[in-house]
Amino acid sequence: MFEELSRKLDSVFRKIKGQGKLTESNIKDALRDIRRVLLEADVHFRVAKQFISTVQEKAVGTEVLRSITPGQQIVKIFHDELAALMGHSTADCHFSNIPPTILMLVGLQGSGKTTAAGKLAKHFAGKGHSALMVAADIYRPAAVDQLQTIGNRLNTPVFFEADTPPLDLCKKSISFARKNGRDLVILDTAGRLHIDQQMMDELVQIKEALSPNEILFVADGMTGQDAVNAAEEFQRQLDFTGVILTKMDGDARGGAALSIKAVTGKPIKFIGTGEEYDALEKFHPDRMASRILGMGDIVGLVERTQATMDQEKAAVLEKKLKHLEFTLEDFLDQMQQVKKMGPLDQIVGMIPGFNLSPLSKMQVDDKDLTRVEAIIRSMTKEERNRPQIINGSRRKRIARGSGATVPEVNRLLNQFSQMQKMFKRMNKLGKRGMPQNMLPI
Repeated sequence: MFEELSRKLDSVFRKIKGQGKLTESNIKDALRDIRRVLLEADVHFRVAKQFISTVQEKAVGTEVLRSITPGQQIVKIFHDELAALMGHSTADCHFSNIPPTILMLVGLQGSGKTTAAGKLAKHFAGKGHSALMVAADIYRPAAVDQLQTIGNRLNTPVFFEADTPPLDLCKKSISFARKNGRDLVILDTAGRLHIDQQMMDELVQIKEALSPNEILFVADGMTGQDAVNAAEEFQRQLDFTGVILTKMDGDARGGAALSIKAVTGKPIKFIGTGEEYDALEKFHPDRMASRILGMGDIVGLVERTQATMDQEKAAVLEKKLKHLEFTLEDFLDQMQQVKKMGPLDQIVGMIPGFNLSPLSKMQVDDKDLTRVEAIIRSMTKEERNRPQIINGSRRKRIARGSGATVPEVNRLLNQFSQMQKMFKRMNKLGKRGMPQNMLPI
């Protein structure tokens, strides 16, 4: 996420930290470079100009210039202002005291509204809410079918009546939700390839008739200033309450995330980080600023770990590691736990400094885990627990059964052997207790 932006900003900050003495002149030079980086990331030009002006005002202060570590001071100022630019604090969705709560999704066609509806349904189901999704986009071919498919996959009902105008459809869905005990209604409204007044009038009518608790503007995180320009118009006519940025796992340059709050005044509430329906995260401006600056997101990583890892299994694993009883069977089980946390590139991207290190250039591929898993599953239970018995003929059989090559099997066994030696050395050095939830790879 934002790897290119992170690398370019890191290059600028390295120059600042390398200065023997900071002056107003070389600070201005650095900020000029940062402004160029922001514009290349498709940040709105007015936002970039105001941001640089604010940072410059604070960075040339006497307190910074006379500090022992002025370079680090400037990085801290930049981090704080970056977080403020994106909203400063986390914004929650407001739920009605009298159900159902109504969430209305709006945006241009192709921004990911229908998928976002499914992700929201799954997200709030995990918090004890029961959603009803409403197929109010009757214009886009297959839009209704798409939402119904999502509903079937998530075991979430979808409300739709043929030959019914969107406004009437939405009104009827509220009554349906009340009768069927659904406390959350998610309206998947129609979009267009461009803004037109007919679309806006329809959305305004739905808003006035239903008074939704939240109107969430869904924007494609890869479109930069285009998303911001569309957001301005939707904000002017609908006064939406928050933003969902989709496709943030792709080649997003960062422009939309850094601009949309400043331009519309409305907070980013969620970001889509993958294609699966659990790939939706609450947006934390301070954490995102840290990730952009290569500081990682340890809090987010811990939250993912706690949400997906089996704590009982973690305790058992810790005990096995202490007694040097860790086997390939345990390794396979830990792989299953890690896969629940999401794509590997996202997980390692949350480690401080990873995006700016040479390791970031390595291809972190979930398929590698799948290949390793296939090799281990091709072993017998005895082989997993006692890999030392795996001779040449067994290696050939395992390779054939997993679709791998013998060298790949050898590499896995060698790496596992090295891992066991590492645990043994750590025990000898007096390490009493390994971190829970650790995947030793």
